[in-house]
Amino acid sequence: MDWYVYMLLCGDNTLYTGMTDNVERRLATHRAGKGARYTRGRGPLELVYTERLPDRSSALKREAALKRLTRREKDLLRRDWTDQNAPAPREEAAGNGNTEKEDSHGSAKGHAGEV
Repeated sequence: MDWYVYMLLCGDNTLYTGMTDNVERRLATHRAGKGARYTRGRGPLELVYTERLPDRSSALKREAALKRLTRREKDLLRRDWTDQNAPAPREEAAGNGNTEKEDSHGSAKGHAGEV
């Protein structure tokens, strides 16, 4: 059975790292205020990293290793994960008025109404 380690970005800009055998169920539990005490009252919670591992023991070890990383190292890890898991860019529909452009990293930047 596969296990997963995951990171959540909390509403106060802190990161929470945990492990589970079902990421969607665990995220729902956190969002319902019934997950880890740390995440209660720190919403909204955004899933920013997951990693699949072959068993619970491996997940426990990886979770411990992730918790030892610095915030900068965690941010780099989750940025790479986000880049790899980003949805494919959509083609602009003709005449929709969308003025999005891509930056040098391929990220869309909206220019209409951007603040």
